Amino acid sequence: MKKLIGLLVFYLFANLTYAQLKTGADQMNKYIPLIKDKKVAIVANHTSTIQDVHLVDTLLSLHIHIAKILSPEHGFRGNNADGAIISDSEYGPDKIPIISLYGNHKKPTAADLKGIDVVIFDMQDVGVRCYTYISTMSYVMEACAENNVAMIVLDRPNPNIGFVDGPVLKKEFASFVGLHEVPYLYGMTIGEYANMVNGEGWLNKAIKCDLKIMPLSFEDGEEYYYHHLSDCEQAYFKAHYKLPIAPSPNLPNMKAVALYPHLCLFEGTDVSVGRGTNKPFQIIGKPNSHVGNYYFTPISIPGVSDNPPHLGKECQGIDLSNTRLQCGYWSLSLEFLLDFYQHSDNKSTFFKAYFDKLAGTDQLRKQIIAGWTEEQIRESWKEDLQKFKLIREKYLLYSRN
Repeated sequence: MKKLIGLLVFYLFANLTYAQLKTGADQMNKYIPLIKDKKVAIVANHTSTIQDVHLVDTLLSLHIHIAKILSPEHGFRGNNADGAIISDSEYGPDKIPIISLYGNHKKPTAADLKGIDVVIFDMQDVGVRCYTYISTMSYVMEACAENNVAMIVLDRPNPNIGFVDGPVLKKEFASFVGLHEVPYLYGMTIGEYANMVNGEGWLNKAIKCDLKIMPLSFEDGEEYYYHHLSDCEQAYFKAHYKLPIAPSPNLPNMKAVALYPHLCLFEGTDVSVGRGTNKPFQIIGKPNSHVGNYYFTPISIPGVSDNPPHLGKECQGIDLSNTRLQCGYWSLSLEFLLDFYQHSDNKSTFFKAYFDKLAGTDQLRKQIIAGWTEEQIRESWKEDLQKFKLIREKYLLYSRN
């Protein structure tokens, strides 16, 4: 607990740099010439905006031919709960087809891309491997490569870019919550990640996507710059980006986004992360817990948490919603995970099969069961993390840490 208590990231100062930052989507002068007079498909959701106007509406107003919209988990409007199967639909008076990539299929088909000249990808990522938007992006890249369609990624900041940490995924544990052999926290923007997937030959049969990235920039390029920094004072005074829109229903604010890396692995256990409450990914607990003195009872919240874990049951645990994150806290915390396991009455039911997919390996689960300390577990990641950092270095578009 003491690791996560300290000084809160200074959002007051962060807002000063937020006003300066220009996302890839903001820089229309750079990509409009590439899509003018072409049939365009857009991979987008509710976060795909330019100054509070949706990217689709902006492009339509500029007479860009939007032929199709492809939508990820949570849907085009971002109002579907995690894991909810999403059907195809339509958008606007012109009834533009919205093809769900979280329904019958997760990868665009040849029919989905028929007649399309270029695909634009623009969504807000949070920098954690199991957050599925990067998997959607990889599948779209692969489909574009297979069907000779160009792709443009409009880059957006990674709110958890300050650190590379956690277990590196092993191939046999690849799934939609982790397709590639990268760490749990990879410390890259979504544009940098796309370049890496393409450059390392991670698409099917090592095919290459005709890929272009629209990078981030600052209006005052001399004073401000986007940076990969592990020192929080520099990262937050120079490059921090306060997300203007919640990236998904259960990450409603920046505190949840900051805590998400440290709590997401609980999704593979019998511990609730607060789904079905007003503090998702800010509280943790379970019935008959021996950890903490905070109590909550999950309820069904349509479109957010339809059937949350421990529905209607009182849970005991910890409230982190008022926790102030330390400036030096730029590594994945396992302290809560270890604490809840060690104090579990029935350790045989603590882990679910899903845990290994989230972790990207079965080693972490086995290490926790064997009683390894956090320091011992972290030591076991070092070699794989170093190898990944050498790969990552080749694809960083912004200042290095």
